[in-house]
Amino acid sequence: MRKTKLAQSVPAKLPISVSHPDKVFWPEEGYTKLDLVEYYDTIFPKLAPYVKDRILTLERCPDGMQGECFFQKQKPESMPPGTPTKRIAHETGTAKFTDYVVGGSLITQLALANLGCIAVHVMASRASSPRLSDWICIDIDPESGKFADAARAGLHVKAALDALKLVSFAKTSGSRGMHVLVPIRTGPDADEVLAFAESFVARVAAAHPDELTVEHAIAARGDRVYLDPFRNGFGQTVVAPYSVRRREKAPVSTPLEWSEVKPTLIPADFNMGNFAKRLKRADPWSDFFKNRQSLKDAARLLNKL
Repeated sequence: MRKTKLAQSVPAKLPISVSHPDKVFWPEEGYTKLDLVEYYDTIFPKLAPYVKDRILTLERCPDGMQGECFFQKQKPESMPPGTPTKRIAHETGTAKFTDYVVGGSLITQLALANLGCIAVHVMASRASSPRLSDWICIDIDPESGKFADAARAGLHVKAALDALKLVSFAKTSGSRGMHVLVPIRTGPDADEVLAFAESFVARVAAAHPDELTVEHAIAARGDRVYLDPFRNGFGQTVVAPYSVRRREKAPVSTPLEWSEVKPTLIPADFNMGNFAKRLKRADPWSDFFKNRQSLKDAARLLNKL
């Protein structure tokens, strides 16, 4: 088993007790559960703005790469006392509800990692107003499995957003694709944001029919890149920036400069073992929340095209 030392200083003391710290989560790299918890302890100042007051859906992988994963919405009973939650009633009209975990606390994040939550899945709204999105997310999924195709598609998406005078931010998904996020002023309901995203990706795909698609049926996509608008629906989530993924090499969903979005980029080169080096560079998303934009203005421009 090859062990790659994390390229960062290890905290002298964590604010939580880690159960089975030596449990290997990534056998090939030798990364343990403790490595994961220490990564989130180190990265939390960067992660915090994207999880603060946001509802989380938990993807628990208690055996790392070697076992099965499962999704959980209800707050686990083993979470620390006082863990922030948001109660949301089910849409069935019954009295049933779910108490979701709300992000923003270091203790919460480390406790989730201790439960095997490798990735951090966040909603596009704050817990204080769960139906009011404050970003648009376009999920770019290459059917070929090649990031090069996702990168080319991402540049088409950026050009179309530029035409709508929307400032956009790119990141690797930590898997084979990428995400493009657009910060917006809080106010539009999730249904309105989803409708805009659906209309937008349909226009972009129609302009590049040989490369892009919005086909729901996988068989109908061929080798084209799927532009997925559905991360914008109420209750849907996206992997947060700086989140580790349950993939080989422990890749990190990494914020990018648009100049870095090239077919030659290899997303797995940004991983848990070397991410400290990435942190020495200027943050390409440093002004993300300073660029809140009007969805209504963009929708008007889209309707004129």
